[in-house]
Amino acid sequence: MADRKLHFETLQIHGGYHVDASQSRGIAIHPTAAYHFPTCDYAANLFTLSEAGYIYTRLHNPTTAAYEERIAALYGGVGALATASGMSAILLTVTSLANAGQNIVASPYLYGGTHNQFVISLRNVGIECRLAKSDSPEDMAALVDENTRALFVESMGNPTCRVADIEALAKVAHESNVPLIVDNTFGAGGYLCNPFEWGADIITDSATKWINGHGTAMGGIIVDGGTFNWGCGKYPSIDGPSEGYHGLNLYEAFGSQAFIVKCRVDGMRDFGCCPSPFDAYLMLLGLETLSLRVKHEVESAYKLAEFCRNHPKVERVSFVGFEDHPSHALAKKYFKFGASAVLTIELKGTLESTIKFVESLKLSGNMTMIGDSISVVTHPASTTHKQLSDEAKRAAGITPTLLRVSLGLENVEDIIADYEQALANL
Repeated sequence: MADRKLHFETLQIHGGYHVDASQSRGIAIHPTAAYHFPTCDYAANLFTLSEAGYIYTRLHNPTTAAYEERIAALYGGVGALATASGMSAILLTVTSLANAGQNIVASPYLYGGTHNQFVISLRNVGIECRLAKSDSPEDMAALVDENTRALFVESMGNPTCRVADIEALAKVAHESNVPLIVDNTFGAGGYLCNPFEWGADIITDSATKWINGHGTAMGGIIVDGGTFNWGCGKYPSIDGPSEGYHGLNLYEAFGSQAFIVKCRVDGMRDFGCCPSPFDAYLMLLGLETLSLRVKHEVESAYKLAEFCRNHPKVERVSFVGFEDHPSHALAKKYFKFGASAVLTIELKGTLESTIKFVESLKLSGNMTMIGDSISVVTHPASTTHKQLSDEAKRAAGITPTLLRVSLGLENVEDIIADYEQALANL
């Protein structure tokens, strides 16, 4: 089948799947920290990056490698790097591109944890994050200068579900000779949205969500599209002598894979935010049913959104599948089914009545989670975006009565009945 491009549903099972000497169907879990070196010369070659192999599980592991290969195949990237969480994937990506005194330009429609990492933690190490007034190409371009090293957006904002115009933003980034980074967590591992198809250069993804799909492990992923020209003169740590490897030029040595190699051999080596082999195994299991789960969840989201839109105690429903959503047209362009498995609702009433509704639900979990097999309701103002100032909350679209809803694998009629009884309590 080497001459045929496999479909997503096939790659989510066969990508990274190689039958080993045991002939077992399952991919082996390698619970090891280190690996034997047959000779000292072999070890020396591994440490100078002149030969491929395993040194230490912080850098690479056979189980994790299978997972990374599958993710790269699903996205059509040249390589992937698994990390311990979605936040660590973003951290490794940004710090592999920008140094102290340099900046990245980001959309204001960000997950609360990403917002804090950008405006507080990165600032404290000298990397400036410039939050644009909106994610429009014009507002993002207005903040780019000679020290900008990347543009960053979420394919679908968390929790507003605002869809970024990836194609237009990629054009802005490339005109400035910087890569476009897209956090594609809401793109469900590439099944709903693949930013590489629209010009993005680097993808980050919180694998904790749809990739795992069952709430059993934390994880992040970085995927390199292999299309950006690292020889543009702005990235000497990629196209220049490496301090950590005796002057090795990563771009000359690894070509289109230079960025993902940089993230592994510098970022992962120094920050150590690697997943365990068992967590990588859980991600592999989750990937095998990704498309089936997501399709069911999107269908359920439509039905629940319709119910909420027609309920007298619901002030507003924000669902990209509806034509009145500001991002509906962009969702139809970039997202399969023109929708996602997440919606937001604003209840009539107060903060107190909103909390009462959440605590009256019997089937939906009150958690800071999306993409789980369990339906989840999250109150962003008191959880994911609690640390933001009132002004920052307003800019991100967070109100006291806003709820983020992520549909799971239950029968949606049971979820609707649960909402009905909880709303009756108000």
